Amino acid sequence: MLSTAPVTLMLPVIDLHRARDFYEHTLGLRPEGQRPDGKFVYAAGSGTRIALFPKEGGTKADHTALSFEVANLESALQNLQQAGVLFEDYDLPGLKTVNHICVLGSEKAAWFKDTEGNYLCIHEDVSTP
Repeated sequence: MLSTAPVTLMLPVIDLHRARDFYEHTLGLRPEGQRPDGKFVYAAGSGTRIALFPKEGGTKADHTALSFEVANLESALQNLQQAGVLFEDYDLPGLKTVNHICVLGSEKAAWFKDTEGNYLCIHEDVSTP
């Protein structure tokens, strides 16, 4: 029923102006524009949209809100660091990063937070040679 429906990911933000600056200038997402209900929408890969919506207090989530699949994790990480993104490091049972990167079975991943406290991720599928 929904397998072909476009997806819009909703992210709460405290400061829409600050968040927009991060998503547009740091991450390089293409803005689609402000909606009448107050959210601001970006185009992402394969028809996906990311909608930032103002919410007092922002996010309460302590998990990954969204993950961008990239072709080369190390290159994407380096490019994002040059744009000012600060990556997280973890040393937990089952989740340890080395140089910000964690290998999780058939994928590599690295996490960072947006300006509003949402956990974002970049990941690379390494299951195929």
